[in-house]
Amino acid sequence: MIDAQSGQGLRRTLRPAALAGGGRIVRDGREMLDFSSNDYLGLARHPLLAERAGEWAARMGSGSGASRLVTGTHEAHLALEDKIARFKGTEAALIFASGWQANAAVIPAILAAVPGAVVLTDRLNHASMHAGCNVAGIRQTRFAHNDMAALEKLLAESADAPARVILTESVFSMNGDRADMAELARLAREYDALLYVDEAHATGVLGPKGAGLSATVPGAVDVTMGTFSKALGGFGAYVAGSRVLIDYLINTSSGFIYTTAPPPAVLGAIDAALDLVPDMEAERAHLADLGNRLREGLTARGFDVAESSTQIVPALIGEAEDALALSARLEEAGMIASAIRPPTVPKGTSRLRLALRATHGEGEVDALLAAIGDRA
Repeated sequence: MIDAQSGQGLRRTLRPAALAGGGRIVRDGREMLDFSSNDYLGLARHPLLAERAGEWAARMGSGSGASRLVTGTHEAHLALEDKIARFKGTEAALIFASGWQANAAVIPAILAAVPGAVVLTDRLNHASMHAGCNVAGIRQTRFAHNDMAALEKLLAESADAPARVILTESVFSMNGDRADMAELARLAREYDALLYVDEAHATGVLGPKGAGLSATVPGAVDVTMGTFSKALGGFGAYVAGSRVLIDYLINTSSGFIYTTAPPPAVLGAIDAALDLVPDMEAERAHLADLGNRLREGLTARGFDVAESSTQIVPALIGEAEDALALSARLEEAGMIASAIRPPTVPKGTSRLRLALRATHGEGEVDALLAAIGDRA
Protein backbone atom coordinates (compact mmCIF):
# COMPACT_ATOMS: atom_id res chain seq x y z
CA MET A 1 0.00 0.00 0.00
CA ILE A 2 2.77 2.45 0.94
CA ASP A 3 4.58 1.74 -2.33
CA ALA A 4 1.37 2.35 -4.29
CA GLN A 5 0.84 5.65 -2.48
CA SER A 6 4.39 6.70 -3.30
CA GLY A 7 3.81 6.02 -7.00
CA GLN A 8 0.68 8.18 -6.98
CA GLY A 9 2.22 11.09 -5.09
CA LEU A 10 0.04 10.31 -2.05
CA ARG A 11 2.56 9.09 0.52
CA ARG A 12 2.88 11.23 3.64
CA THR A 13 5.99 11.72 5.78
CA LEU A 14 6.67 13.64 8.99
CA ARG A 15 8.98 16.65 8.70
CA PRO A 16 9.94 18.65 11.79
CA ALA A 17 9.27 22.39 11.82
CA ALA A 18 8.95 25.16 14.40
CA LEU A 19 6.65 28.18 14.24
CA ALA A 20 8.44 31.52 14.32
CA GLY A 21 7.15 35.07 14.65
CA GLY A 22 6.14 37.32 11.78
CA GLY A 23 4.34 34.63 9.79
CA ARG A 24 7.43 32.49 9.48
CA ILE A 25 8.47 28.92 10.20
CA VAL A 26 11.81 27.13 10.64
CA ARG A 27 12.39 23.89 8.74
CA ASP A 28 15.67 22.14 7.94
CA GLY A 29 17.54 25.02 9.54
CA ARG A 30 15.93 27.63 7.26
CA GLU A 31 13.51 30.35 8.32
CA MET A 32 10.80 30.56 5.65
CA LEU A 33 7.52 32.30 5.05
CA ASP A 34 4.71 30.08 6.35
CA PHE A 35 1.51 29.80 4.33
CA SER A 36 0.36 26.46 5.74
CA SER A 37 -0.12 26.78 9.50
CA ASN A 38 -3.49 27.54 11.10
CA ASP A 39 -2.07 30.12 13.53
CA TYR A 40 -4.35 32.71 11.96
CA LEU A 41 -3.91 35.48 14.56
CA GLY A 42 -0.26 34.75 15.33
CA LEU A 43 -1.07 33.84 18.95
CA ALA A 44 0.94 30.61 19.07
CA ARG A 45 4.07 32.71 19.70
CA HIS A 46 2.38 35.42 21.76
CA PRO A 47 4.26 35.97 25.04
CA LEU A 48 1.09 36.19 27.15
CA LEU A 49 0.00 32.66 26.18
CA ALA A 50 3.43 31.19 26.98
CA GLU A 51 3.58 33.19 30.23
CA ARG A 52 0.21 32.08 31.50
CA ALA A 53 0.77 28.47 30.43
CA GLY A 54 3.98 28.41 32.47
CA GLU A 55 2.39 30.24 35.39
CA TRP A 56 -0.55 27.82 35.60
CA ALA A 57 1.76 24.80 35.29
CA ALA A 58 4.02 26.14 38.05
CA ARG A 59 1.02 26.75 40.31
CA MET A 60 -1.07 23.65 39.54
CA GLY A 61 1.38 21.08 38.18
CA SER A 62 2.08 19.49 34.82
CA GLY A 63 -0.86 17.09 34.73
CA SER A 64 -4.50 16.92 35.77
CA GLY A 65 -4.24 13.51 37.39
CA ALA A 66 -7.40 11.83 36.11
CA SER A 67 -10.48 12.11 33.93
CA ARG A 68 -12.92 14.90 34.68
CA LEU A 69 -15.46 12.68 36.47
CA VAL A 70 -12.86 11.14 38.79
CA THR A 71 -10.49 13.77 40.26
CA GLY A 72 -9.46 15.61 37.10
CA THR A 73 -11.79 18.60 37.34
CA HIS A 74 -9.94 21.57 38.81
CA GLU A 75 -11.62 24.87 39.61
CA ALA A 76 -9.65 26.21 36.62
CA HIS A 77 -11.57 23.90 34.26
CA LEU A 78 -14.92 25.16 35.50
CA ALA A 79 -13.88 28.83 35.44
CA LEU A 80 -12.52 28.46 31.93
CA GLU A 81 -15.69 26.75 30.71
CA ASP A 82 -17.74 29.64 32.09
CA LYS A 83 -15.43 32.04 30.22
CA ILE A 84 -15.85 30.10 26.97
CA ALA A 85 -19.64 30.16 27.35
CA ARG A 86 -19.58 33.94 27.82
CA PHE A 87 -17.36 34.29 24.75
CA LYS A 88 -19.75 32.16 22.68
CA GLY A 89 -22.93 33.68 24.13
CA THR A 90 -24.25 30.33 25.38
CA GLU A 91 -25.40 28.99 28.73
CA ALA A 92 -22.54 26.54 29.14
CA ALA A 93 -19.48 24.96 27.54
CA LEU A 94 -17.32 21.87 27.89
CA ILE A 95 -13.61 21.44 27.11
CA PHE A 96 -12.34 18.53 25.02
CA ALA A 97 -8.80 17.42 24.18
CA SER A 98 -9.09 18.09 20.44
CA GLY A 99 -11.54 18.99 17.72
CA TRP A 100 -11.38 15.48 16.31
CA GLN A 101 -12.18 13.99 19.72
CA ALA A 102 -15.04 16.42 20.25
CA ASN A 103 -16.77 15.68 16.93
CA ALA A 104 -16.13 11.94 17.12
CA ALA A 105 -17.48 11.77 20.69
CA VAL A 106 -20.24 14.39 20.81
CA ILE A 107 -22.03 13.49 17.57
CA PRO A 108 -22.72 9.85 18.57
CA ALA A 109 -23.84 10.97 22.05
CA ILE A 110 -26.34 13.39 20.50
CA LEU A 111 -27.61 10.86 17.97
CA ALA A 112 -28.14 8.30 20.74
CA ALA A 113 -30.69 10.72 22.23
CA VAL A 114 -32.72 10.91 19.00
CA PRO A 115 -33.06 7.34 17.69
CA GLY A 116 -34.27 7.16 14.12
CA ALA A 117 -33.20 10.72 13.34
CA VAL A 118 -32.43 11.66 9.75
CA VAL A 119 -28.88 13.06 9.75
CA LEU A 120 -28.20 15.59 7.00
CA THR A 121 -24.54 16.42 6.42
CA ASP A 122 -22.68 18.77 4.11
CA ARG A 123 -20.66 16.73 1.63
CA LEU A 124 -17.45 18.59 2.54
CA ASN A 125 -17.71 18.19 6.31
CA HIS A 126 -14.49 17.41 8.17
CA ALA A 127 -13.49 13.75 8.49
CA SER A 128 -14.04 13.85 12.26
CA MET A 129 -17.73 14.60 11.73
CA HIS A 130 -18.04 11.64 9.40
CA ALA A 131 -16.21 9.56 12.03
CA GLY A 132 -18.76 10.61 14.65
CA CYS A 133 -21.57 9.43 12.39
CA ASN A 134 -19.76 6.14 11.80
CA VAL A 135 -19.33 5.59 15.53
CA ALA A 136 -23.06 6.21 15.93
CA GLY A 137 -23.74 3.56 13.28
CA ILE A 138 -26.07 5.81 11.31
CA ARG A 139 -26.37 6.44 7.60
CA GLN A 140 -25.67 10.02 6.64
CA THR A 141 -27.75 11.75 4.00
CA ARG A 142 -25.26 14.08 2.37
CA PHE A 143 -26.34 17.23 0.56
CA ALA A 144 -24.33 19.09 -2.09
CA HIS A 145 -21.83 21.45 -0.53
CA ASN A 146 -23.48 24.61 0.83
CA ASP A 147 -26.60 23.93 -1.24
CA MET A 148 -29.40 25.22 0.96
CA ALA A 149 -32.10 24.36 -1.59
CA ALA A 150 -30.95 20.73 -1.59
CA LEU A 151 -30.92 20.72 2.21
CA GLU A 152 -34.45 22.14 2.40
CA LYS A 153 -35.69 19.48 -0.01
CA LEU A 154 -34.23 16.74 2.20
CA LEU A 155 -35.73 18.32 5.30
CA ALA A 156 -39.16 18.45 3.67
CA GLU A 157 -38.87 14.83 2.54
CA SER A 158 -38.01 13.71 6.08
CA ALA A 159 -41.00 15.38 7.74
CA ASP A 160 -42.23 12.05 9.13
CA ALA A 161 -38.90 11.15 10.76
CA PRO A 162 -38.70 11.20 14.58
CA ALA A 163 -36.09 13.97 14.36
CA ARG A 164 -33.77 15.76 11.96
CA VAL A 165 -30.13 16.71 12.62
CA ILE A 166 -28.06 19.07 10.44
CA LEU A 167 -24.27 18.77 10.66
CA THR A 168 -22.08 21.41 9.01
CA GLU A 169 -18.98 23.54 9.37
CA SER A 170 -19.14 27.32 9.45
CA VAL A 171 -15.83 27.68 7.56
CA PHE A 172 -14.73 24.73 5.43
CA SER A 173 -11.09 23.95 5.97
CA MET A 174 -10.09 22.97 2.43
CA ASN A 175 -12.08 25.55 0.44
CA GLY A 176 -12.05 28.49 2.85
CA ASP A 177 -15.70 29.22 2.15
CA ARG A 178 -18.50 29.88 4.62
CA ALA A 179 -21.83 28.26 5.37
CA ASP A 180 -24.94 30.43 5.04
CA MET A 181 -25.63 30.71 8.75
CA ALA A 182 -28.78 32.81 8.38
CA GLU A 183 -30.36 30.27 6.02
CA LEU A 184 -29.24 27.32 8.13
CA ALA A 185 -30.84 28.98 11.15
CA ARG A 186 -34.08 29.51 9.22
CA LEU A 187 -34.21 25.93 7.97
CA ALA A 188 -33.45 24.47 11.39
CA ARG A 189 -36.21 26.58 12.94
CA GLU A 190 -38.78 25.92 10.21
CA TYR A 191 -38.21 22.15 10.09
CA ASP A 192 -37.57 21.70 13.81
CA ALA A 193 -34.07 20.33 13.19
CA LEU A 194 -31.13 20.24 15.60
CA LEU A 195 -28.28 22.33 14.17
CA TYR A 196 -24.67 21.30 14.93
CA VAL A 197 -21.90 23.61 13.65
CA ASP A 198 -18.14 23.01 13.62
CA GLU A 199 -16.45 26.42 14.11
CA ALA A 200 -12.83 25.21 14.14
CA HIS A 201 -11.67 27.63 11.43
CA ALA A 202 -13.98 30.52 12.35
CA THR A 203 -13.33 30.77 16.09
CA GLY A 204 -11.20 33.83 16.79
CA VAL A 205 -11.29 35.05 13.19
CA LEU A 206 -14.93 35.69 12.25
CA GLY A 207 -18.10 36.89 13.92
CA PRO A 208 -18.54 39.57 16.59
CA LYS A 209 -15.34 39.83 18.66
CA GLY A 210 -14.09 36.67 16.95
CA ALA A 211 -16.78 34.50 18.53
CA GLY A 212 -17.40 32.63 15.26
CA LEU A 213 -20.18 32.69 12.70
CA SER A 214 -22.63 31.01 15.07
CA ALA A 215 -22.57 34.28 17.01
CA THR A 216 -24.14 36.01 13.99
CA VAL A 217 -27.36 34.01 14.57
CA PRO A 218 -27.72 34.16 18.37
CA GLY A 219 -29.60 31.24 19.87
CA ALA A 220 -30.06 29.46 16.52
CA VAL A 221 -27.25 26.91 16.78
CA ASP A 222 -27.97 24.06 19.19
CA VAL A 223 -24.44 22.67 19.36
CA THR A 224 -21.29 24.60 18.53
CA MET A 225 -17.88 22.94 18.42
CA GLY A 226 -14.66 24.90 18.03
CA THR A 227 -10.95 24.61 18.68
CA PHE A 228 -8.23 26.47 20.54
CA SER A 229 -5.50 25.03 18.31
CA LYS A 230 -5.89 27.38 15.35
CA ALA A 231 -6.59 31.10 15.70
CA LEU A 232 -6.38 30.87 19.49
CA GLY A 233 -2.82 29.58 19.34
CA GLY A 234 -3.13 26.75 21.86
CA PHE A 235 -4.56 23.26 22.02
CA GLY A 236 -7.89 21.60 22.69
CA ALA A 237 -11.52 22.15 21.77
CA TYR A 238 -14.86 23.21 23.20
CA VAL A 239 -18.52 22.40 22.79
CA ALA A 240 -20.94 25.19 23.66
CA GLY A 241 -24.71 25.22 24.01
CA SER A 242 -27.46 24.95 26.59
CA ARG A 243 -26.88 23.86 30.18
CA VAL A 244 -29.02 20.79 29.49
CA LEU A 245 -26.80 19.86 26.51
CA ILE A 246 -23.58 20.15 28.49
CA ASP A 247 -24.97 18.19 31.45
CA TYR A 248 -26.09 15.50 29.01
CA LEU A 249 -22.62 15.29 27.39
CA ILE A 250 -20.90 15.07 30.77
CA ASN A 251 -22.92 11.94 31.42
CA THR A 252 -22.98 10.33 27.97
CA SER A 253 -20.04 11.38 25.78
CA SER A 254 -17.48 8.57 26.00
CA GLY A 255 -14.70 10.73 24.58
CA PHE A 256 -15.18 13.10 27.52
CA ILE A 257 -15.85 10.53 30.22
CA TYR A 258 -12.88 8.27 29.50
CA THR A 259 -10.20 10.88 28.72
CA THR A 260 -7.73 12.45 31.14
CA ALA A 261 -8.56 16.10 31.73
CA PRO A 262 -6.52 18.76 29.88
CA PRO A 263 -3.52 19.90 31.99
CA PRO A 264 -3.00 23.34 33.54
CA ALA A 265 -0.52 24.63 30.93
CA VAL A 266 -3.07 24.01 28.16
CA LEU A 267 -5.78 25.76 30.20
CA GLY A 268 -3.54 28.74 30.88
CA ALA A 269 -2.84 29.32 27.20
CA ILE A 270 -6.57 29.12 26.39
CA ASP A 271 -7.38 31.57 29.17
CA ALA A 272 -4.83 34.09 27.87
CA ALA A 273 -6.09 33.77 24.28
CA LEU A 274 -9.66 34.43 25.40
CA ASP A 275 -8.44 37.64 27.04
CA LEU A 276 -6.80 38.81 23.82
CA VAL A 277 -9.08 37.68 21.00
CA PRO A 278 -12.16 39.91 21.57
CA ASP A 279 -10.01 43.04 21.14
CA MET A 280 -8.15 41.92 17.99
CA GLU A 281 -10.42 43.67 15.50
CA ALA A 282 -7.48 45.29 13.69
CA GLU A 283 -5.82 41.91 13.21
CA ARG A 284 -9.05 40.38 11.91
CA ALA A 285 -9.53 43.25 9.44
CA HIS A 286 -5.93 42.94 8.24
CA LEU A 287 -6.34 39.18 7.79
CA ALA A 288 -9.50 39.72 5.72
CA ASP A 289 -7.67 42.24 3.52
CA LEU A 290 -4.82 39.78 2.96
CA GLY A 291 -7.31 37.09 1.95
CA ASN A 292 -8.88 39.41 -0.62
CA ARG A 293 -5.45 40.36 -1.98
CA LEU A 294 -4.38 36.73 -2.34
CA ARG A 295 -7.64 35.66 -4.01
CA GLU A 296 -7.51 38.52 -6.49
CA GLY A 297 -3.88 37.76 -7.32
CA LEU A 298 -4.43 34.04 -7.81
CA THR A 299 -7.54 34.60 -9.94
CA ALA A 300 -5.62 37.04 -12.14
CA ARG A 301 -2.99 34.33 -12.63
CA GLY A 302 -5.57 31.80 -13.78
CA PHE A 303 -6.10 29.80 -10.58
CA ASP A 304 -9.44 28.54 -9.30
CA VAL A 305 -9.79 29.60 -5.64
CA ALA A 306 -13.12 27.79 -5.15
CA GLU A 307 -15.56 29.94 -3.15
CA SER A 308 -12.99 31.11 -0.61
CA SER A 309 -13.97 34.18 1.40
CA THR A 310 -11.75 33.75 4.47
CA GLN A 311 -8.12 33.48 5.57
CA ILE A 312 -7.96 30.05 3.87
CA VAL A 313 -7.37 30.36 0.13
CA PRO A 314 -7.00 27.24 -2.03
CA ALA A 315 -5.12 27.32 -5.31
CA LEU A 316 -6.55 24.35 -7.20
CA ILE A 317 -3.99 22.44 -9.24
CA GLY A 318 -5.55 19.10 -10.20
CA GLU A 319 -3.17 16.15 -10.02
CA ALA A 320 -1.31 15.31 -6.83
CA GLU A 321 2.12 15.22 -8.54
CA ASP A 322 1.62 18.73 -9.95
CA ALA A 323 0.57 20.13 -6.57
CA LEU A 324 3.62 18.52 -4.94
CA ALA A 325 5.90 19.95 -7.61
CA LEU A 326 4.62 23.50 -7.09
CA SER A 327 4.87 23.12 -3.32
CA ALA A 328 8.49 21.94 -3.69
CA ARG A 329 9.32 24.87 -5.96
CA LEU A 330 7.92 27.32 -3.43
CA GLU A 331 9.93 25.69 -0.65
CA GLU A 332 13.09 26.22 -2.70
CA ALA A 333 12.06 29.88 -2.86
CA GLY A 334 11.75 30.00 0.95
CA MET A 335 8.01 29.53 1.34
CA ILE A 336 5.97 26.72 2.90
CA ALA A 337 2.72 26.08 1.03
CA SER A 338 1.67 22.48 1.58
CA ALA A 339 0.06 20.39 -1.14
CA ILE A 340 -3.27 18.85 -0.11
CA ARG A 341 -4.05 15.60 -1.91
CA PRO A 342 -6.60 12.77 -1.88
CA PRO A 343 -8.14 11.40 0.25
CA THR A 344 -8.27 14.76 2.09
CA VAL A 345 -9.74 16.31 -1.06
CA PRO A 346 -11.47 14.58 -4.00
CA LYS A 347 -9.34 13.04 -6.73
CA GLY A 348 -8.39 15.57 -9.39
CA THR A 349 -8.67 18.55 -7.01
CA SER A 350 -5.23 18.51 -5.35
CA ARG A 351 -4.32 22.02 -4.31
CA LEU A 352 -2.14 24.33 -2.35
CA ARG A 353 -4.11 25.23 0.77
CA LEU A 354 -2.81 28.69 1.57
CA ALA A 355 -3.44 29.76 5.16
CA LEU A 356 -2.77 33.39 6.04
CA ARG A 357 -1.70 34.85 9.36
CA ALA A 358 -2.40 38.32 10.68
CA THR A 359 1.37 38.61 11.11
CA HIS A 360 1.88 38.45 7.32
CA GLY A 361 2.25 41.67 5.37
CA GLU A 362 0.97 42.67 1.95
CA GLY A 363 4.48 42.44 0.55
CA GLU A 364 4.75 38.83 1.65
CA VAL A 365 1.48 37.93 -0.06
CA ASP A 366 2.77 39.65 -3.20
CA ALA A 367 6.03 37.67 -2.94
CA LEU A 368 4.01 34.44 -2.71
CA LEU A 369 2.00 35.36 -5.80
CA ALA A 370 5.14 36.17 -7.75
CA ALA A 371 6.72 32.86 -6.75
CA ILE A 372 3.59 30.90 -7.75
CA GLY A 373 3.46 32.57 -11.16
CA ASP A 374 0.79 32.01 -13.77
CA ARG A 375 -1.31 28.84 -14.06
CA ALA A 376 0.28 26.55 -16.59
